[in-house]
Amino acid sequence: MIRSVCRGRRLLRVAGVGAVALGVLTVSACSSSSGAADSAGSSASGAGAGKVSGDVTVFAAASLKESFTELGKKFEQKYPGTEVTFSFGGSDSLAASINGGAPADVFAAASPRTMKLVTDQGGAAGTPVTFVRNRLEIATLPGNPDELASLKDLTRSDLKVVLCDRTVPCGAAAQKALDAGGVKVTPVSYEQDVKSALNKVALKEADAALVYRTDVKAAGDKVEGVDFPESAQAVNDYPITVLKNAGNTGAARAFIDLVRSAEGQKVLTEAGFLQP
Repeated sequence: MIRSVCRGRRLLRVAGVGAVALGVLTVSACSSSSGAADSAGSSASGAGAGKVSGDVTVFAAASLKESFTELGKKFEQKYPGTEVTFSFGGSDSLAASINGGAPADVFAAASPRTMKLVTDQGGAAGTPVTFVRNRLEIATLPGNPDELASLKDLTRSDLKVVLCDRTVPCGAAAQKALDAGGVKVTPVSYEQDVKSALNKVALKEADAALVYRTDVKAAGDKVEGVDFPESAQAVNDYPITVLKNAGNTGAARAFIDLVRSAEGQKVLTEAGFLQP
């Protein structure tokens, strides 16, 4: 499904994971895009060599949804007439879509491993750069009714715990943290992205989940976060790149420049991300 948020004559479009290819094709008729691929490390001056215009399609990890949506609005305000389309989801799924030919200009992954799925196929225009980092928290119900204080508490038989699937970055990070603490958890389910894991707690279908602290913060009063020391052993780097088959390289480079700028970093750190 496509969710559209209209602001005057500009449009910020967000495509769901299940409709990555279809969603982009559905809305692409709204405006045209052009340009040749370039590297992720291009400077703002490079992006500004010509007028930034047209559509830019960004595939980004689910944990970036709130902050990137805000940055998309800032981008459209900075470059009138541009339109940003986002597809948020598990980084593995997004990488598979890119490798399968889904049209996209920018890829922002939640781990170097998932970015490598694209770079190994020659899908990146240049060397990906790390723009933020993220760490885990235990998400539980407001007020922490189960009095969770450590990873070891997640082994209690009376708790329903949810983890991200080990193939996605939040799941790999969770497993790394659990290994660091010598803790074994049997979850009631493995979820395909961090938002799905968090929603299990928010909907009271689970008592706790290991998710990024940025997602806990974005959920507001729906959940509560519990820090644990082992999270320092499982910090994820987030790389970003312009894609080789980008249809609008100028806008793609300009978007990455915004993400890496002081303004972009302010949005990201306020969302709970760590500086690279």
